[in-house]
Amino acid sequence: MNQLCFGVDIGGTAVKIGLFRSDGTLLHKWSFATKRTNDGKDILRDVASFVTEKIEEYHLKKEEILGVGVGIPGPVKEDGEVLELPNLGLASFNIETELENLTGLKIKAGNDANVAALGEQWQGSGKGFKNMLMITLGTGVGGGVILNGKILPGSNGAAGEIGHLLVNTEETDRCGCGKIGCLEQYASATGIVRLAKRKLKSDTRGSSLRDLQDISAKSVFDHAKRGDIIAAEVIDQACKYLGMGLANVAQVIDPEVFVIGGGVSKAGNILTELVEKHYNRYVMASLKSKIFKLAILGNDAGIYGSARLLLE
Repeated sequence: MNQLCFGVDIGGTAVKIGLFRSDGTLLHKWSFATKRTNDGKDILRDVASFVTEKIEEYHLKKEEILGVGVGIPGPVKEDGEVLELPNLGLASFNIETELENLTGLKIKAGNDANVAALGEQWQGSGKGFKNMLMITLGTGVGGGVILNGKILPGSNGAAGEIGHLLVNTEETDRCGCGKIGCLEQYASATGIVRLAKRKLKSDTRGSSLRDLQDISAKSVFDHAKRGDIIAAEVIDQACKYLGMGLANVAQVIDPEVFVIGGGVSKAGNILTELVEKHYNRYVMASLKSKIFKLAILGNDAGIYGSARLLLE
């Protein structure tokens, strides 16, 4: 029998909510602006009110609802305890207990990158694989580890933070985390722009990138695809560091498949092909020939994964 569940993805600018059947069918989805008033406490009240309104609007019975899964931008302990969510203004609270009190429904919460990975493993590019690493390339670099079909959260819910793997000991600039040589400094959207600007300063060869008023990761990929040598070398360098980082991770968790999502993944196959090439250069022989795929759920990965939390 197919029961129903809600998947919620709480972000810094928007809250996304989906209503699912337990077989993974998305029935409805909505979004509304994240309200950070009242020290962030209104976010949970808004989520609870919205879910309650939809239950009434669609004449749903509480006994047919498995509960509400929630993804949030920060570490979540196994019992639902959250130490701090600086981007949302929340700190030291149990999200599962508080939302359960507000809704009367079972609540299961997890880190947003982890639940996005679970969503892709459930109904996305990772479907059919039990062991997977999802990499999210956006403003930063995030990751989520799925082993034997379940999230690997770590003791504080912070496992999978691959963006801060050390990949370059010669770096002199500091990452936002305070370290130097982090993967995020090269493979994120901001990292690719940084590499391009650095390259254009040090390399006197001609490049169509010099004609741009504002360089973006997308423009670097676009110019590389058109044959611009400097753009191509920048992309190859970013993918080299990403391949190196994934090789290090593979030697610990041995996934079946790497799924790459986030805004940078819209570059397409050029990204997966270059990352795979460099990965195979840096990984031990028995871990070569892994599968590299682009994520397909896009911004919905979080609501899918949050819903899936209730079915574990």
